[in-house]
Amino acid sequence: MKKTFSIAVMLLSCIVAHAQKQVSATSPDGQTKVTVTAADRIYYDVESHGELLFKQCHIGMTLSDRTLGEKPVLKGKKVQKVSETVTPIHPLKFSKVDNTYTLLTLTFGGGYKLEWRIYDDGVAYRFVTALKGDIEVMGEDGTWQLASPAKLVMQQAGAFKTSCEENYSVVASNEWKADDKMSELPILVMGERQKVLISEFDLFDYPGTFLKSTGEGSNAFAIIQPKCPTEYEDDGDRRHKILKEAPYVAKTSGTRTFPWRYMLITQQDGQLVESTMPVRLAPANAIGDPSWIKVGQTCWDWLNGIPFGPEVTFKSGINLDTYKYFIDFAARNGVGYILIDEGWAKNTRNPFETNPEVHLPEIIAYGKSKGVGVILWLPWLTVEHHMDLFEKFEEWGIKGTKIDFMDRQDQWMVNFYERVAREAAKHHIFVDFHGAFHPSGLDYKYPNVLTYEGVRGMEYNGSCKPDNSVWLPFIRNAVGPMDYTPGSMLNYQPERHHGGRPICAGVGTKAFNLAIFVLAESNLQMLMDNPCRYDQWPDCRDFLTSVPVNWDETRVLAAEAGQYCVTAKRKGNQWFIGGITNSTERNIELKLDFLPAGKQYKMTSFEDGVNAHIIAMDYLRKESKVGSTTVQPIHMVRNGGWCARIDL
Repeated sequence: MKKTFSIAVMLLSCIVAHAQKQVSATSPDGQTKVTVTAADRIYYDVESHGELLFKQCHIGMTLSDRTLGEKPVLKGKKVQKVSETVTPIHPLKFSKVDNTYTLLTLTFGGGYKLEWRIYDDGVAYRFVTALKGDIEVMGEDGTWQLASPAKLVMQQAGAFKTSCEENYSVVASNEWKADDKMSELPILVMGERQKVLISEFDLFDYPGTFLKSTGEGSNAFAIIQPKCPTEYEDDGDRRHKILKEAPYVAKTSGTRTFPWRYMLITQQDGQLVESTMPVRLAPANAIGDPSWIKVGQTCWDWLNGIPFGPEVTFKSGINLDTYKYFIDFAARNGVGYILIDEGWAKNTRNPFETNPEVHLPEIIAYGKSKGVGVILWLPWLTVEHHMDLFEKFEEWGIKGTKIDFMDRQDQWMVNFYERVAREAAKHHIFVDFHGAFHPSGLDYKYPNVLTYEGVRGMEYNGSCKPDNSVWLPFIRNAVGPMDYTPGSMLNYQPERHHGGRPICAGVGTKAFNLAIFVLAESNLQMLMDNPCRYDQWPDCRDFLTSVPVNWDETRVLAAEAGQYCVTAKRKGNQWFIGGITNSTERNIELKLDFLPAGKQYKMTSFEDGVNAHIIAMDYLRKESKVGSTTVQPIHMVRNGGWCARIDL
């Protein structure tokens, strides 16, 4: 990531009298304001566009020998205006990102600071410490107090051990009880006038954050974090049994920056989808030249891995002929990779002894001859016991790994993610984390980390429903890349869905399943279906395989969080549009005024057929001419969609 800086100091006051208890700073446009009060603890309020959103929230960090934020002594403040242009290595939304904010730095007695960034569209804060040696963090006193009741959209987990794949639940803030399930991050606060997405970023050597209600009627929720495990043993081939935990959540360096806690504040729902907050808070690239990392699409065998049909003259399965078939399809259609899931190794615990039916060296060589790279699946525990596998994979010619079943975000596991990313980068291997928590900055520090699961995606077959998936552009993809595994060609309405491996199907219409391929953002995008099924619908196949994974520009054309989303994305001289709806039928008119004026352009579109509300496979493909003055009517049936490609 490149950055060009232009920093102008607006105000510098190194020493503040102890009597000064309150400090305020505003965003560059003057619409968002943070007020920090130093009293018995550190409090803050957040106002935006004339509305008080959060009041008397408090911040603190309890160490083994002191509490940062308890009876704070404010020593100094510094307010700066920062303006920079960020060029993401992997642009999920925009190839250039403006990063302009007010930086408020508050220095407290006791060796710590609070840094605040006040953006036009949000607020972020973090602790910065300068303490000797290592410290033990017992927990954080981080509480969000809503100024008014609101609906909360959350993934609620019953324990810290979770793959972060729960359906979203919508809970009134004043009805969330202290003994109810906690929420993972991110969490969406649905106010009447504004919406706020709360998450964290720049998470390293520290546990991930969950949120828990402080009590029914409180309209408040607080940080809760898993303890650091100190004794554990293998429990099968893909998980730990934790035998003992430390009393602390983290033991870490006393001189460091801690994770950002951020609040993305929006007045229009589409701003959630267009948000670049992760890019703006991201750490610097730590691996040097990233030009060897090639993003793109991959074929995948786990859900629909048995080719069939008149052209299939071999016995399908986890074998050489099947994967050559996948490679041939990828090569014909410009797909860069195939992903071989569980079964390529003779034993999941030993990554160096391959299944003799697979003939992995021959598959790798065959793929190389066709310009198709190979990605291998692994359980995380195998990686932990064989960290030297990345060196061996590089020797073999493997391009990437899919690492699965971490299902935790305590400090030990967060550090495992970074160890993997670092070691894989040394050997020019990229990583897809499955059974993973939300992206929190690792993919910027180590851009060979291409994507994360942490979502209820198409792997869930019949329980991956549009009513839940329609939240994803507003919440999950707002915090980073998402391995949703889209692209199903066999489609059902929810009440008619059936099937399972090796003949899986997607819920929602065919147009929905095409459209979400445009909406779902991932640097490594799965084609979840079998080549033989894609070849049954060549028009759909050709559309899907033409969709980029990185974008120069993103524009939301119509959106209501949890209801529908229609977004246009540009890569070079092509625009793609993807629109999806929940279980409610929609008619929407799209203004195509983002197109260059004065010319007509070819648009190829896919829409729900007249019977798609019953038979989800029903769709229509159309070709038409459109321009900047076109108002395009679209119709989406329940659980339906609409998508298009426009060639400039």
